[in-house]
Amino acid sequence: MGMTDFTSVFARSASLTNEDKGWLRRILEDWQVIADLSFADLMLVIPIEENNVAQLVIAAQCRSSTVVSRQVDDMVGRHLPAALVPSVMDALNGVGNGDVDHYRMVDTATVCDDFLAVKRQDRILGVIIRETNMIMRLANGHYESESIHVGRELFDMIGEGTFPYTDDLMSKQRHDPRVSDGFLVLSAEGVVEYAAPNAVSCFRRLGVVTNVIGRYLSEFITEQFRENDKVPESLPGVLAGKFFADSEITTPTASIALRCFPLFKKGERTGAVILCRDVTEVRRREMELETKEATIAEVHHRVKNNLQAVSSLLRLQSRRTKNEEVRKELQEAQRRLETIAVVHEGLSQTADEVVDFDAVISQILRLAVEVASTDEQEIKLSYLGQFGMMPAQDATPLSLVLTELVTNCVEHGFKNRKEGNIRISVGRSGKSLNVVVEDDGNGLETEVDDKGKNPRESGSGLGTQIVNTFVTNDFGGTIRWSANHPHGTRVDISMKLRAAE
Repeated sequence: MGMTDFTSVFARSASLTNEDKGWLRRILEDWQVIADLSFADLMLVIPIEENNVAQLVIAAQCRSSTVVSRQVDDMVGRHLPAALVPSVMDALNGVGNGDVDHYRMVDTATVCDDFLAVKRQDRILGVIIRETNMIMRLANGHYESESIHVGRELFDMIGEGTFPYTDDLMSKQRHDPRVSDGFLVLSAEGVVEYAAPNAVSCFRRLGVVTNVIGRYLSEFITEQFRENDKVPESLPGVLAGKFFADSEITTPTASIALRCFPLFKKGERTGAVILCRDVTEVRRREMELETKEATIAEVHHRVKNNLQAVSSLLRLQSRRTKNEEVRKELQEAQRRLETIAVVHEGLSQTADEVVDFDAVISQILRLAVEVASTDEQEIKLSYLGQFGMMPAQDATPLSLVLTELVTNCVEHGFKNRKEGNIRISVGRSGKSLNVVVEDDGNGLETEVDDKGKNPRESGSGLGTQIVNTFVTNDFGGTIRWSANHPHGTRVDISMKLRAAE
């Protein structure tokens, strides 16, 4: 039997609409906070009719991360244990037994079960069972009783249809606070009624040294801000306990992430529970990483500028020379520098030492065609397949190889032609890369160098030497020139990328 999740269990239900399933998913997204505050495990049970027989199936479960869970096995997809069926059926039928505690023995543990009908628009979709291992309740102190009380309030909100919240989480952040990181309980007016020890430590990092109980949360937090400190848009609503939202308090000394869960009873807001997490070190590491990435990007930007400066000098030199052959060689050198500069330009725009090679190479080859062709020529480039992301040490030599091959197509294959087509086909699997460059030009047999030899076969041309050197030496690959049918030239390259993932 394959892995079962709530999506596959939901799919077996004929009675749940897509909106119902969406509502249940939203509960599952945020019910971990209820399990953690309650020191209890949760199970969602839905009725499913199979072979004309109604079955009660466990669609999802959530183990508390603040206490050792009794639930060792994964229960998702299983039928509900027989001992729980009568109580779940009562809840599904709207029979209230919430005031009667349901106890049972499981092995040597005494378990207390709470059964809550999950409502949406006055329809009961399923039942959530909150299972508490009573041995964990033997030594309850102030922290435990406050946590269990507020967990109960959130749990009851599911039955009233006020949890999950109708609005999506505002200003979602990357580092979700958890119950174990610390939490505060606010009154409806925004006064702190309870602060867990870890929450007190969070606010000490901010510089709050007074007792926070009985004070407005917004009051003692705003005291920590200086005149020009940035305040997130969501912060006032979170500090007042009014919105289901994330926010963050950042001062010169610390960063505290917050998540607010407003509490409702019979439609009236009664207060809020706010999770707090000290993310000072996380933010410090992120800033260091951003600084490093910015430095790397700046280095690539400067390398690109330096290469373009050298390219400009070569352009000036080529204009001054009277020797046509020297001029042509200088222009070729200039073009090759421009190719490397474009790769560094791509690297300067990313945080990683990798480039989107498809975007880079299309820009490089378009420039290569423009430089090598005449104004009257219309030469089209097309691509089949994708190179993907590529590290810098592979991108630079490969871009030079492809530029040389495309330039050769234009200068030799389309000599004395008004139009032509070049197609580049790519096949990549991990580090293995196969590239085919084909044109519909004049063909290999028309190419001869000053000595009357074919530069491809003899390897005499500088461009051919560059291609051969990079493909065989840098990539340990092979390259083969052949005739393209019905006419033109085809180049097959097979290589191993050195730094590819």
